[in-house]
Amino acid sequence: MNNMCYTIVQCIISPLRNRYEVKVMEVCYKKLWKLLIDKDMKKRDLESKADIGKSTVAKMTRGEHVSMDVLLKICDALQCDFGDIIEAIPVNKG
Repeated sequence: MNNMCYTIVQCIISPLRNRYEVKVMEVCYKKLWKLLIDKDMKKRDLESKADIGKSTVAKMTRGEHVSMDVLLKICDALQCDFGDIIEAIPVNKG
């Protein structure tokens, strides 16, 4: 896993088959970093515009999990949608 992604493991219960299905996804912030470049913004500009802390941006830089609230603040500040800043990538288990 690269440093701009984090892994999500989702467990789904199938009511028809009464069994668990596990899906593993990586969520990448590469789109956010590219959007900042396109808008000629630095990470510290994002911090002030979205009213998020340096530690939150640092977590995203390391590819760690951030809350939905943080993602909403970023989308509001940049006038974009989730799909413009993050991408969910399935992880192959084979």
